[in-house]
Amino acid sequence: MKYLALLCALLTSLGGPLHAAAPDEDLLGKAVGFPAAPRLAQAYQERYLVGSFSAMDTLAPHCTLPPSAQPVALKKAAVETEFSYRFRGLTLTLDDYMQRQRATAVLVLKDGEIVAERYNYGRDASMRMLSNSMAKTVTALALMRAQEDGLIDSFEDTAERYVPALKDSLYGQTRLVNLLRMASGARYVEDYSPQDDRARFNAAVRRQGVAQAARLITERDDEQGRRFNYGGAQTQVLGLVLRAVVGNRSLCDYVAEKIWQPLGAQAPATWLLNPVDQMESVQGGFNATVHDYARLGWMMANDGQVAGRAVVSREHLLDMTAAARQPEAFRPGRMLYRGSSYAGYGFQTWLLPGTQRRFALQGIHGQAIMVDPGLKLVLVHLAVGKDASGDASGNHLGAERDALFRGVVAKYGAW
Repeated sequence: MKYLALLCALLTSLGGPLHAAAPDEDLLGKAVGFPAAPRLAQAYQERYLVGSFSAMDTLAPHCTLPPSAQPVALKKAAVETEFSYRFRGLTLTLDDYMQRQRATAVLVLKDGEIVAERYNYGRDASMRMLSNSMAKTVTALALMRAQEDGLIDSFEDTAERYVPALKDSLYGQTRLVNLLRMASGARYVEDYSPQDDRARFNAAVRRQGVAQAARLITERDDEQGRRFNYGGAQTQVLGLVLRAVVGNRSLCDYVAEKIWQPLGAQAPATWLLNPVDQMESVQGGFNATVHDYARLGWMMANDGQVAGRAVVSREHLLDMTAAARQPEAFRPGRMLYRGSSYAGYGFQTWLLPGTQRRFALQGIHGQAIMVDPGLKLVLVHLAVGKDASGDASGNHLGAERDALFRGVVAKYGAW
């Protein structure tokens, strides 16, 4: 036992803790090398989650966003920062977290420097990882840039002004600002059950294309702009608007030129395409490396600035991420969603509670980029959570991830 203790101490001093098993490795396919699904329809089956989430663009048609000619350097700290957090009466570390939750990657960026980085399930920094709904924020960034480029007059315009195929439809008659806030008022349930409206909408997209699928949503439960109701169909309509205003080029090309390259991405990204209409899956099909997700978060932590140049304007970033700029019903502590009023919502971006402005890009199964602009702090969290919503399975991924972020913030400031 004495020699084992000495060995553990030596290995820790040489580079960190001993490797411990990540959660549910056997269920997730460790014995066969964490394979990707044989076809896209199986990608979200548990045994294929790890492999598929880092190879989604091998399973479906996609477009490619080239990287920047001058990538933003992400220096790695000479000595990693140690973080601790409190969860359910326990004091835990980042290494504990990686053994408790099904995270594939966690990276902490402070003042542009990587101060901690971890991977599970054989994943690494070279792999492109699926965003799921973090892609919605990328779509909103591109829409804001399109307005700055004079391609959109006002977010008070309705979608049908730019997309004639939506004329006289519910989504067509919805103002862009209300689509950005997930406030179309449409009767639409997105709870990730097999027969929810999301499943029906996506099936129609695959058969008929986005524009025709959007016309299938015909009833409102609320007046538009009044209440938050999350639904990816609203983002897909924003994608139609963006595609219409950029003219003869693809949405993918526009986002690459206006967002991806200016933020200083180092590696190509990809966006999945719907074969019927070649429309980008703007509600969730974006794929990028962990380090480039960190660069995205870093640009947003700097209110749209990279190397002294605006990717998008500071005013637009504040419209997107500042609780005070949202109607009362969309602010943290006021917005009711699935029985909780914890978070708020800006422009395709989640708003976190607290005394300072903090916000998050989030996707199902645990994807998140969490940002504290005041502390110049970014946490990238990629995962293969057991359930889509994060906490329904009893694993409490979303709650413990939030506790981890609070612990990271506490290292440098106060919540």
